[in-house]
Amino acid sequence: MIAGAWVCLLAPLVGAVAITAAGTRITRRQAGWIATLSVFVAFAGALVTLITMLGKDAEDRGGHYSNAYTWLEAGSFKADLSILVDPLSVVMMLVVSGVGGLIVWYSMGYMAGADEERRYFAYMALFVFSMLLLVEAGNLLLLLVGWGLVGLASYLLIGFDNHRPAAIAAAKKAFVVNALGDAVMALGFFLLISKLGTLDFVPVFEAAEDGALSDTVVTLAALGLLGGAVAKSAQIPLHTWLPDAMEGPTPVSALIHAATMVTAGVYLICRTHPVFEAAPEVQHLAAILGAATLLVAGLVALVQQDIKRVIAYSTMSQIGYMFLGAGVGAYGFAIFHLVTHAFFKALLFLAAGLVIHHLAGEQDIRTMGGLRRFMPRTHIAFLIGTLALIGLPPLSGFWSKDAIIASALATGGALGVVLYVIGIAGALLTGAYAFRLYWLVFRGEPSPLVLEHAEGHGEGHAHGAEDAAAHGEHAHGEGPSSMQIPVAVLTVLSAIGGLIVIPGVWKPFEKWLEVVTEPLVEPSVVEDYASSALAVAAGALGLWVAWRVVRAGRELVPWPSVRTVLDHKFYFDELYDRVFARPAQLLAVRLRDDVEQPIVQGSLDEIGRGTLEAGEEVARAQSGLLRMYAVVIAASAVLLGVIFLILGYQA
Repeated sequence: MIAGAWVCLLAPLVGAVAITAAGTRITRRQAGWIATLSVFVAFAGALVTLITMLGKDAEDRGGHYSNAYTWLEAGSFKADLSILVDPLSVVMMLVVSGVGGLIVWYSMGYMAGADEERRYFAYMALFVFSMLLLVEAGNLLLLLVGWGLVGLASYLLIGFDNHRPAAIAAAKKAFVVNALGDAVMALGFFLLISKLGTLDFVPVFEAAEDGALSDTVVTLAALGLLGGAVAKSAQIPLHTWLPDAMEGPTPVSALIHAATMVTAGVYLICRTHPVFEAAPEVQHLAAILGAATLLVAGLVALVQQDIKRVIAYSTMSQIGYMFLGAGVGAYGFAIFHLVTHAFFKALLFLAAGLVIHHLAGEQDIRTMGGLRRFMPRTHIAFLIGTLALIGLPPLSGFWSKDAIIASALATGGALGVVLYVIGIAGALLTGAYAFRLYWLVFRGEPSPLVLEHAEGHGEGHAHGAEDAAAHGEHAHGEGPSSMQIPVAVLTVLSAIGGLIVIPGVWKPFEKWLEVVTEPLVEPSVVEDYASSALAVAAGALGLWVAWRVVRAGRELVPWPSVRTVLDHKFYFDELYDRVFARPAQLLAVRLRDDVEQPIVQGSLDEIGRGTLEAGEEVARAQSGLLRMYAVVIAASAVLLGVIFLILGYQA
């Protein structure tokens, strides 16, 4: 079991190192295969770990630690390079390596002909390793290392097209916002070290549960964890980086912004749930932030025109549901929705990539339409992903999202009712924006752009000029096989992946995770079925409204003033620009003009100028006349003699 987990962790790292070390000695296609196979080897290791764990009794599936060595020691504090294997980490290992492997494989077709493909695949393998390190970490410090590496790898991938200023700006924005969350989380860890002298999971969790930490300390520690989770998972108020991150290649969006990185915050809350349970106000704050995000993101998605940005805001909204679930203590349902969301959201991104690939890089949905006639397989895949996102039965999103909404109702009290109502409203918005996207892309009459690309001239790559056939791929139809097969697999998973939980019938997924994350709330069968009926009705109503409105050629938000607010994403970017970015830039300019240039640079200039002048004076003394040198030597000898005589007389 432990051996499989180590294989899962290290295989992508070996792939990244191999691609980097080989450099141009391997072809671009070989680099793609190395990255793909390394991630699938990781998936095989995760499967072996799962099978081994299934053979154990439930009470024996708890935390299994494997310590390699002590890699950091300072005074009484030490941190081991250790991994933790338990039901929660195994689920995350399977999602990261399984869905990640499909996405990296898809990249071989999508990125064919792109500049610096080798660098791209090295980055992808590095990202998968970083994410696996995060979920397998055996202590909070190693988790923080994986957390930071994930941020670095995402920065490199978002800014992969470094010749485009927009991509570089988006990468910087993502890095800065995530670094802010990392810093807040690190402060929480420093507090735990000062009080407990350790960051190992067991003593930290026991201290939180036994009351060994004061209310103030545990609240601050929970806030630190929440700050990191909010930034990484793009929740309000640290959410503004995610839509801009769509500047990265589409497979990057699928891997980072749908299936793995942005769900890390949900994993963190569930992993450290004893700390949050000891600070219930902070845990409820997580639920409130999730509810606010799912509502705001759903509203903004109604007016987006970029196919990837609509899906990006949908990601924010769905992760809001996960935060809501974790915030009310429905940890199993939060992780369950994380899994199903990885299936249907990766499917939507990759299907969107097929559309972008087919239309030579076009992403504006207003220029699309009628694509179902020319891309029938992609149309079916996108439709299934859309309906799973809306939460219609029996697709995967129905089972997981509705369970979270029911858990909010079962929480009770005013907070539970508010969260429940927001969850239902989110379902209505999801039905509207998701079906609007589907209709504008695939239904209606084909646009001139679609007709232009309809007749057999291949798929015009969105990133490079080389034809996919140069890489051994079929270049006609709906995309090469390396793109079609992962989409087909994700289509099947999106359709049936939710059947591992059927309320009132069987719930093996919940039982699997109870060993690690025992839920605080569990809805009754009546609450579950009633909530499901209402959520499905809300999603269907949103779908019907979108069908009526969009088919008539109108906008879902007809009021110009409201559309302006939504187009500006509730002015979060403008607010942050005025409150943080501009003052920081002004301060930097003042420091440059008033401190750096006159004092630092000025003093260096004076030192340099003085050195040059001293050199010039010394150079003048070098006349080249022998009699002058003789006079100087004689004078020096006389001066030294006088000095010695004086010193001898005084002695």
